[in-house]
Amino acid sequence: MNYFKYWWMGVLTVAISLGIGSDLATSQMPTTNNTQPLTNTCPAELESLIALLVKDLPDYANRVIQRTQALHKQAGVDSYVIAAGKPELEPLDLPQIQYNSDSSKPPEQVFFTTLERRYLNDKKIETENYHWLFLIQTSSGWRMVTMFSRFGSSAREYPPTPPLETSNGIVGQAISLWLRDCRAGAVRG
Repeated sequence: MNYFKYWWMGVLTVAISLGIGSDLATSQMPTTNNTQPLTNTCPAELESLIALLVKDLPDYANRVIQRTQALHKQAGVDSYVIAAGKPELEPLDLPQIQYNSDSSKPPEQVFFTTLERRYLNDKKIETENYHWLFLIQTSSGWRMVTMFSRFGSSAREYPPTPPLETSNGIVGQAISLWLRDCRAGAVRG
């Protein structure tokens, strides 16, 4: 998947220069008033965190689809996230071009794929989608900075889309919800 990572380098350079996600590290983070100790804590180590995230991601994504895709269902389109692939944690070496950076540590980078299935007029369409996730660890836990995705596959009939910022897409929303639950101690290892 190395070709995939290097293809994204230009995308991130543009995103950083535009300041996408740059204010997240300094923004006010919500806190909980729960004084009881949590039995399930969110892993501080990235590899453990991502292993749990990838395991739960299809379930979280499918819940987002069920809540947000009523118009697609009415039109006869059913979508599902079937699986999330093994993540790659080796980051790209990216330039630090952000002005007034409040954090000396760059965001963590995670590359992963999702296998998605869509049924349209009794026809099954499967696509492998590529995601590039950026995370930071704050004093209150892990947060998503931004995410870029390419949708499609290498098959001729479904060529992949150009990279899109997808923090608010289905998988991006699923990751945000999962991270929220993880910070709250509601994710089981």
